[in-house]
Amino acid sequence: MLIVKLDKNTSIEKALKLYKSKVIKTRQSSELNKRKEFIKPSVKKRNVLAKAKHVQLKFYSDND
Repeated sequence: MLIVKLDKNTSIEKALKLYKSKVIKTRQSSELNKRKEFIKPSVKKRNVLAKAKHVQLKFYSDND
């Protein structure tokens, strides 16, 4: 839970701006997008391996 501490004379616009920046910094919205649907552990593992393969081919191949 995010907490935004305010003074008595802080406007609602400033409070919303602070809240939005905290949401972006903590990557809360990306975490919510990940949790929208259930992904099986085997599918997660397959995606991680595919990403690792892609990185290996892209950055560490000897095709120079």
